[in-house]
Amino acid sequence: MIKQQENIANVMAAILVGGLGTRLRSVVADSPKVLAVINGRPFLSYLLDKLVNAGMQRAVLCTGYMSDKIKSEFGKKYGSLSLYYSEEETALGTAGALKHAEKLFKSDILLIMNGDSYCDVNLTDFWIWHCKRHSVGSIILVKVPEANRYGSVQCDNDEKISIFEEKSCRTAEGWINAGIYLLNKSLIQTIPDKRIVSLEREMFPHWIEQESILGYHYNGIFVDIGVPSDLEKAKTLMLNHKYNEPKKERT
Repeated sequence: MIKQQENIANVMAAILVGGLGTRLRSVVADSPKVLAVINGRPFLSYLLDKLVNAGMQRAVLCTGYMSDKIKSEFGKKYGSLSLYYSEEETALGTAGALKHAEKLFKSDILLIMNGDSYCDVNLTDFWIWHCKRHSVGSIILVKVPEANRYGSVQCDNDEKISIFEEKSCRTAEGWINAGIYLLNKSLIQTIPDKRIVSLEREMFPHWIEQESILGYHYNGIFVDIGVPSDLEKAKTLMLNHKYNEPKKERT
């Protein structure tokens, strides 16, 4: 059984939304890529819906490029979520952004999400699995036809991650990092401060050597919006998927 104090509602989320989106400039020229419109809604709203539907109450948006537009779109409240903002003056990378936001994190475990990818995994199921395994860090893994674009991840028989490759020359089907993590705050404390740091290239390979980082294998919808062709793919996949859209509340 999951203890009451370990309820996912008490976990703080952080979404990494500071990317420049340079590969999307041809189709999203005047907005951050997380505001790219998918079937009439900003892409980021789909991620916030997942947090709302899991019963979560607090989320930090780690912003950078065009942060004012994200603040203007979502304000301080989205459904049941209170939104907080951690703004980078200069790009700090995916791990550096978390370190920059560290003072805002009020829970011992954090749910981290990349802001430019979507996975339809049930976050509560992931949370329960993470707690039962007493993991210091867990990563959702999804299978894709060509793993080389994303890098690849391999686990041993106990689901402990043994290999984490950000990019590789492999073109075969494989398991990749879906960009959703549950991490103990103690891991965030080990990220170097005030410099560019990558979760994928620096911190995860380091943590895997030092800790038991686990992989949660999931077969389901996964899409990113990093390039124009995938932005169009997202429109099709997410049009055929049902969402429970909460109304925004501005304060």
